[in-house]
Amino acid sequence: MGRFRRLLAYLRPYRPLFGACVVAAFLAAALDGFTLALLIPFLRLLFETGGPGEVSTVVERVIDLMAGRWLDTGDRTTALRNVVLLVLATMAVKNAALFATDYIGSVIRERIARDLRTELHSHVHDLGLGFFQRAKTGQLVSRVVADADQATGVASNALVAGLQNLVLLGVYLAILFSLSWRLSLVTLVLAPLIVLVLRPILLGLRARIKTALDDRGELTAVMSESVEGARLVKAHGAERYERRRFAEATNRYLAGVLKARRLAALASPLSETMAAAVILLLLVGSWAADPQGIRPEVFVTFVVVSLRLLRPVKFLAQFPAVAEHSLGAAQRLFDIIDRPADDVDPPGSPPFPGLERLIEFRDVWVAYEPSRWVLHGVNLTIRRGEVVAIVGPSGAGKSTLADLLPRFLEPERGAVLVDGVPVQHYSRRSLRRSMGIVSQQTVIFNDTVRANIAYGETEGASNATVEAAARAANAHDFIVKLPQGYDTVLGERGMLLSGGERQRIAIARALLRDPPIVIMDEATSSLDPESERLVQEAVARLLANRTVLVIAHRVTTVVRADLIVVMEHGRLVERGRHTELIRAGGLYQRLHAMEGVGLPG
Repeated sequence: MGRFRRLLAYLRPYRPLFGACVVAAFLAAALDGFTLALLIPFLRLLFETGGPGEVSTVVERVIDLMAGRWLDTGDRTTALRNVVLLVLATMAVKNAALFATDYIGSVIRERIARDLRTELHSHVHDLGLGFFQRAKTGQLVSRVVADADQATGVASNALVAGLQNLVLLGVYLAILFSLSWRLSLVTLVLAPLIVLVLRPILLGLRARIKTALDDRGELTAVMSESVEGARLVKAHGAERYERRRFAEATNRYLAGVLKARRLAALASPLSETMAAAVILLLLVGSWAADPQGIRPEVFVTFVVVSLRLLRPVKFLAQFPAVAEHSLGAAQRLFDIIDRPADDVDPPGSPPFPGLERLIEFRDVWVAYEPSRWVLHGVNLTIRRGEVVAIVGPSGAGKSTLADLLPRFLEPERGAVLVDGVPVQHYSRRSLRRSMGIVSQQTVIFNDTVRANIAYGETEGASNATVEAAARAANAHDFIVKLPQGYDTVLGERGMLLSGGERQRIAIARALLRDPPIVIMDEATSSLDPESERLVQEAVARLLANRTVLVIAHRVTTVVRADLIVVMEHGRLVERGRHTELIRAGGLYQRLHAMEGVGLPG
């Protein structure tokens, strides 16, 4: 019930709409019952089974009260015409109410889905990088798109339909009780049996739905990975492997869905069979109680209403199964929404005032998992205006150390300080605003060149400012040759650009912000000589007169750094200038001797 109540909380902003939807549903249900009740005067007039004033049941008295003046006209033909017109008018109003119910319910459902997606998307951006390193893109996309749609059903359409069918059930039972209350009691005795029969099915269905939703997310993840890595797949001839991997994920999802569908499908015939048994007993009981006392038009109406009773009974019996689909999807959303927001600041966090003297990494320890330390007591000082390069073999902890400064990660021990103040004292937003971060994995959005350069805080930058940044990054010349120049949409992940062009767009993005601190995850090792030259020139402009932390993938690119630190196994093992480290004959000298071999961080 906790998940259900939580979903209902999303209805609060739409209470007036939901109220209108419920009123329309109740009106439709009441008019449906009234239409069925009009069978009694219709059949009586059609077959002339009783006098026009003959009223013996509660239903007939209600009809006489509401429509007696149209039915008791003294002329059979006129009265029959009137009852037909009344039936048509009632059905027209009922169908209009049904339309309003369905449409308003859909509006509520889509708005709740939007609110869920917005909340989930917003919360995801409050989670630290650790979450994104563990999460699969496909799983996240599946939850935001598919699960949000699935979750809202029980809070809107299904809930309204449930209330409507509950009213229908009440109306039909009221009619049946008014026609024969003794026999109608049989329904109340046997109806709980349907719930008892369905309970074990619903318990099994809950587990199957959760598994099927997880399998769907995994399927999305596999598809997303194979599309994003299309170049790698083709380069390694792994098409057959990817087809097999996707087929396995598809088959797992299919098997899970079919198991859930089998249980859900079993609920319908069981509930219908049980309801039919109730009706059969009612009919047999009516004959046994008084085989000749029930007038034909009353008996026929009793049978029709009994048959119509199947629909609400069937829906209400299946409602828990429908709800489980929604609640299972909702739980997947809440699993993420309930994660603690670990990338937000407490209220009142002061803004970062800027770097005046130095940055210190003081006895910093970081672990991604308990007792698995990535950094071991690192101490490093970076003075304002210095270019400090971090080199070392793969897995040395270079990127981890750099991620501590913008607070992408937090140290378990030690501290990162700016001018003697821990960076945790300042708001993350202001701290990161003062930094230009150019990573090895350049992110290009499916948007225009202009929007990609003027991204984030600089979104409103003028055309002239954007162009100046592009020129400084050696990007202007290739941009103006694109089909629409700065207004060219670059495609998903910037597929229209080469690696060097993407890198220069990223440098232009950083130059536009004019940050006092730069973190550079150098990415020139895979570029052709001309692209590397252009990128290096752009990098030189970016680093000028700034405090810089460079993660070096090639030793030969950092020879002019003010300070070079060498890391190995999470420890800082050497430090000094290029010539000093070469003379020392340690790890740096060995890396330099490799003559330009890439050293990924």
